[in-house]
Order: sequence, then structure tokens, then C-alpha cells
Amino acid sequence: MTRSPLVLAALATAAVPGLDVWDAHPAGSGSDDDAAVVVDARRGRWLVRAPRTAAAGAALEAEVALLAALEDHVEGGRLPFAVARPAGFAALPEGGRAMVHRQLPGAPLRLETLTAGPGLAASLGRALAALHELPTAVVEQQGLPVYDAAGYRERRLAEVDEAARTGHVPPTLLRRWERLLEDVSLWRFRPVVVHGDLTEEHVLVQDGAVCGVVGWTETKVADPADDLSWLLVAAPPDAVDSILEAYLLRRTELGDPHLQDRALLAGELALARWLLHGVRTGDDAVVQDAVAMLRDLDASCRESEPVAEPVAG
Repeated sequence: MTRSPLVLAALATAAVPGLDVWDAHPAGSGSDDDAAVVVDARRGRWLVRAPRTAAAGAALEAEVALLAALEDHVEGGRLPFAVARPAGFAALPEGGRAMVHRQLPGAPLRLETLTAGPGLAASLGRALAALHELPTAVVEQQGLPVYDAAGYRERRLAEVDEAARTGHVPPTLLRRWERLLEDVSLWRFRPVVVHGDLTEEHVLVQDGAVCGVVGWTETKVADPADDLSWLLVAAPPDAVDSILEAYLLRRTELGDPHLQDRALLAGELALARWLLHGVRTGDDAVVQDAVAMLRDLDASCRESEPVAEPVAG
């Protein structure tokens, strides 16, 4: 079922007594829920989300519980950014419920605007470090996934094996992944609370600093490298240095020399997961997109590999 913004606006008025809706328009949503931005008569902005499936409804309930736990850490000063605070719920005819909350202030992060120095890049590093310093009980108590280092490495290996069976991963790239995943020395890390789905649209900024983080549906206890991978891959290199410097200064865990190696690998393995998503859903366009990116990555890795000098006879 796909709900229109008008239907979602009606759910918002049922969830928040006294809400006077003036306008509503679609908001970015995942494949498993419908979302709309609702504007009230005072120009206040609200976000309403309604799950489409029972599984999405269960995920939303877990997120609601997580947001309440995170809010405690926001109010206690342990997290330097805001998270959504549910303002009300509305029952859905097919079961489950929709959630409504005020839209957080700020604009989505634009990676190309990041520069070196103590500004936004450093704020981003400190925000990630603060998240990774949270007690893992924040996630464990909500029944969300929890992995130890060995188990997480096995999970990544299983993904690579499944991607290999599609026949779409270039052999040299596959060997590279297998070599890195089989090197257990790279995978000695302390699992932490990770957001799990950090993108530009999920990080909100205002006045040159991170002011909010949204999109907590993939939160788990896992490898901190996962939350850094998108930055190492896509942010300007000089800004990456400032992000990492601020991040490492804020972290109390200093014994992870392969953090950046795993972060770069995680960025590469995201292409394997995109391929698998296309295969599982039967979406040929996604499969072809993933195949093209895997070939580009393979070519890039080949170019960066050192060329062996010929041995003199």
C-alpha cells in the first residue's frame, strides 16, 4: 500500500491532537514506509511515517524505543546533536501505527562543502565519536542486532560469497576482498553503537556544525568503520583528515590501527550489497548499475596496485 500525502496528513491530525494541517507533501522514504512533511497553520513542520508491511512496523517500533534511549543521552550532553522525538501515533487499519514528530532543524549535509580545519568537518568527527562512545546497552536493550568482531567478519564473508555466486564480481576484486577478510589482524576491534546508514540526507547541519541525525533504522552494535566508510570514500581528502583527527581525539578506544582500512573496504563492499539487492528484488537496472560500478572499482584497484619490477637475468 502506498499512502498519499493527504492520507498521511489525516493520520498526523489523529496522532497529534490540535494539529491544524495547512499543507502536506511527500518526503523521502524507504521502500518499506510512506512519509510526508506536514506543515501546520503556524508554519511548523512535522514528519509522518507509516509502515507498509508488518516487518516495517516492527522496525519502526524498535526505532521508537531507540530514539527514546538516545534522547536521554542528548539531554545528558553525551550526544552533541538532536534526534527525533515522537509527538504522537495513529493506528493503521491493517495493524501497526504511524509515527509523527516535529521535523528537526537544519539542512542535509553536503559533502562537497566540507573543508579542512576546526569547522564542520571537525564537528562531524566529534559527532561520530560521541555516538561510538555510547554504551552498547542502548542498542542491546532494544533487541537490535549485536555483533562481536569475529561474527561481523563472518557476516561480511558471507555477503562476499553470496555476491560471488552471482557471477558479476570481477575475479581480481573478489580475490582482494577475500584476502582482506581472511586477514584476522584487520578485524580486531571493539564493537560500538553504529548508526549503520549514514548518508548526506541523514546528517543535518546548521551554523557550521552537526545539529541532528535521522534515519536510525539500521542501528546496531558493530564495526565503527561502517559509519566512517562513506566519508573516506566521498568527502574531500583534506576534510577527511580533519574528520579523523577530531574523531580520534574524542574516542577513548585507541587500539584500532586498521580502522581506516576496514572503512575503505566497507565502502567497496557496499557495492556488493547493492548488487545483491538488485538480484534479490529482480531489478535489472540495479544489477546493471552495480555491475558497472564494480568494474570501475576493479579497474581503479588494478591501477593502484604496485607493478612488480622485472627480475634481472
